[in-house]
Amino acid sequence: MHILLLKEPRDGESGPDPYIKELASHGHKATLIPVLSFKFVSLNTLSDKLFQPEKHGGLIFTSPRAVEAVKMCLEAEERREEWNSSVKDKWNTKSIYVVGKATAALVQNLGLNPLGEDTGTADVLSRLIIERVPLETLTVYQTAEHPDLEKNLKTYFIEQGTPASIAFFSPSGVKFCLEMVQRLSGEQLTQIKFAAIGPTTQDEMTAEGLCVSCTAEKPTAEHLAAAIAKALQ
Repeated sequence: MHILLLKEPRDGESGPDPYIKELASHGHKATLIPVLSFKFVSLNTLSDKLFQPEKHGGLIFTSPRAVEAVKMCLEAEERREEWNSSVKDKWNTKSIYVVGKATAALVQNLGLNPLGEDTGTADVLSRLIIERVPLETLTVYQTAEHPDLEKNLKTYFIEQGTPASIAFFSPSGVKFCLEMVQRLSGEQLTQIKFAAIGPTTQDEMTAEGLCVSCTAEKPTAEHLAAAIAKALQ
């Protein structure tokens, strides 16, 4: 059956997206349409903080995009050598937290040793952190609707028809896509099995009046594919 994944492609991975691959192993044909575009902000401030590890108790990376912001700082300032020779080791004496495996893998590429990749959600990770440290937050990117979202969705519905299942990967994905999905699927909307990557996305879908058929037990390709396959049986 046809599955529509409303998510960004996985950063820095060659070959098919793991979600497409997992769904294929269950016999389903998945298509990925990116929902969000990103604009980086406050990179000068981030750079200053990155090179003053002694002023901080640790780092929390909330998404792959946050890791990308750090990478941009190292390249823009041509400070990769300084980072590799001394700064990353100072950070590694502190706690470095991540939500999820994708972010953890990218953080390891920076030479850092992350904790918390198995927590799976911000709620669970935050409980782990709050027990240990006070927090300072820095927003390093803003999200907006992907410029080609409407065009890509229209093309998908024209070429593939209404999918058997649609998976949402973020509350902002629901916000940007829902009205278009409702318009394009028309009377067939009630036949679609809607899937959520996690509880926060599920809450947003429910708040918008969608009937959520399944939610991944953990935010991984394996768990989501299993949940969708079960819902479509």
